[in-house]
Amino acid sequence: MQQIFLARQPIIDRKESLCAFELLFRSGSKTAEAGVLDDTLATAQVMVNAFGEMGIAEVLGAHKGFINLDANFLYSDTIELLPRNQVVLELLETIVIDDSVIARCHELKAMGFSLALDDVVKLGDEIKPLLNIVDVIKLDLMQIDPAVLPALVKKLKQYPIKLLAEKVEDHEQARHCMEMGFDMFQGYYFARPETLSGKRADPSKIVLLRILTLMLSDAENEKIVEAFKGHPTLAYNLMRMVNSVGSGLAVKISSLSHGLIVMGRRPLQRWVQLLLYASGKEGGAVSPLMQLAATRGKLMELVAQQVRPHDRDYVERAFMVGMLSLLDTLMNEPLPAILARMNLQEEVEAALLEHSGDLGDLLALCEKLETGDVAAVQEKLHSRPGLTANALNKAQLEALGWANNIAV
Repeated sequence: MQQIFLARQPIIDRKESLCAFELLFRSGSKTAEAGVLDDTLATAQVMVNAFGEMGIAEVLGAHKGFINLDANFLYSDTIELLPRNQVVLELLETIVIDDSVIARCHELKAMGFSLALDDVVKLGDEIKPLLNIVDVIKLDLMQIDPAVLPALVKKLKQYPIKLLAEKVEDHEQARHCMEMGFDMFQGYYFARPETLSGKRADPSKIVLLRILTLMLSDAENEKIVEAFKGHPTLAYNLMRMVNSVGSGLAVKISSLSHGLIVMGRRPLQRWVQLLLYASGKEGGAVSPLMQLAATRGKLMELVAQQVRPHDRDYVERAFMVGMLSLLDTLMNEPLPAILARMNLQEEVEAALLEHSGDLGDLLALCEKLETGDVAAVQEKLHSRPGLTANALNKAQLEALGWANNIAV
C-alpha cells in the first residue's frame, strides 16, 4: 500500500462560517509546504487523491473545493471528470491570459464550472476580460501594498464577482478586510492547511497501459472489464470515480460493466490517463491479498455460470462480490465505511456486509472452500443441486490459474 496525502485549507465567509476548502498538494504527512516542482503533476495528484482515493464526501463534505489549474490542465478535458457543482477551478497566476484562455474560460463556464483567479495583485488590462467570466478573485495580501488595497477592492467590486482575501495572517488584517467588503477569507489567522492521509494500492502501469490501449483501440466493454477484474482496488477506485463524476447518481452500480457504462468511454480514458500521470511508482510484486481477491472473484463468477448459465448480470454481480470481499483487509478500513462510498446495488452490498441472499451464500461457499472446510462445503452443495463437488473443484483450479496469470 502506498501512503497518500492531501491538504485542505478552510475558506470562510463574512459570518466566519466554513464555506469551502482549497485543496493542496502534499508529499508527506509532516510537510507544511507543498514543495511543488510541477504544477500539472500536483493537480493530477490532488484530483486522484481527493476524488478517486479518499472520496469527495470525506474530503469536502457539502462544501466546495478550490483546485489549482496551470495552463496544461486548463486545456485538458480531464477537468470534465470533476463534479462541476462542487469544485471551483482556480487559475494560477502563471497562466498568461490571452484570447485562447478567455475562450476556454467561457467554455468551462458553459459546462457549469465556477472559476477563480488566483494571486491577483493589481487590476491590469490582461485580467479585465475575465472579470465578467470568473466567479471569485483571490487577492494575495502578502503581495499588495496595504495603502493601495482599498482602492483595488473598490474597483473590483464594480464587477459581478466575489472577493477572497488570501493569506490573512492576523486579527487586524481580518478586521480591515471585513471593513473593505471582502466576501471570503483564507489564511493562517483562521486555519492552517490540514493534511489528510489515506492509502492507495499503487496500480501497475502495465495494467493501466493495457486498459488505455483497449480504450484507444475501441475494444468491447467485455475486454475492458476483464482487464479490471484482476485488480480489486483499481476496480474499487473506478466505482469511486463513477460516483464523483455523477454525484447524486440515482442508479445503483451492480457490476463493473455497469460502472463502465455509467461512467462512459471518454471519462474512463481520461481517468486512466490521469492515474498513469499521477502514479510515480513502477509496478512491483503481486500482493497475496490482491491475488486472493482476484481468485475469489473469478471463482464466484465460474460457480455463478454453473448455477445460472443464462443470467449474465448475475454472473457479473457474483464476480464483483468476490472481488470486493477483501477490500477491508486490502485497504485497512472497515468494509461498511468503504461500501458507503461506492453506491453499490443493494443485493451486492447485502452479500458483502451480511452474507445474505443468494450471492451472500455463494460467497460463504467460496470462503469455506478456501479454508478447506469440507463438511461446510458439502452442506452448502446440498442446497445447490445444480452444482457438484467436481464442478466446484474444477472452477477453483481454473480460478487459481487465471489469477496466477494476471500481469501486474
